[in-house]
Amino acid sequence: SDAVEGITHSLCTLEFEDHRPLYDWVAERMAKGGLVECIPRQIEFSRLNLKYTVLSKRKLIKLVEDSHVTGWDDPRMPTLSGLRRRGVPPSAIRLFCERMGISKTDSNIDFGILEDCVREVLDEQSPRAFAILDPLKVTITNWSGSTLEDF
Repeated sequence: SDAVEGITHSLCTLEFEDHRPLYDWVAERMAKGGLVECIPRQIEFSRLNLKYTVLSKRKLIKLVEDSHVTGWDDPRMPTLSGLRRRGVPPSAIRLFCERMGISKTDSNIDFGILEDCVREVLDEQSPRAFAILDPLKVTITNWSGSTLEDF
């Protein structure tokens, strides 16, 4: 139990909501018996589902075990380490989570919203420069040369 490990708040998804009465009962009995110092507070929330993205741990494990990807940190994996290897800054992930908020209703979020957050953060951080690497020589034959032209 979380109480034995000294955890004060337990965050979990909605499928654990039905187990909360038993969880609280066991934690209270352990506290009365002096086995734990505090009773953790269990908070349930809905999963953050991304459209068109496989997020099932069982299916992702199969990808890793069957060597379809190089590991959990493969840039193609929808994991935090995979996102980081893809170049997604932590601040973009935090911005995405702030925008989505915490909810008790199931929702499917468009992957484009995550991409928008990444773009927004990188727009502020990334320096930009413009250069012509291979200039072309251009000869203008129909210009008299006596007038000033702005392009």
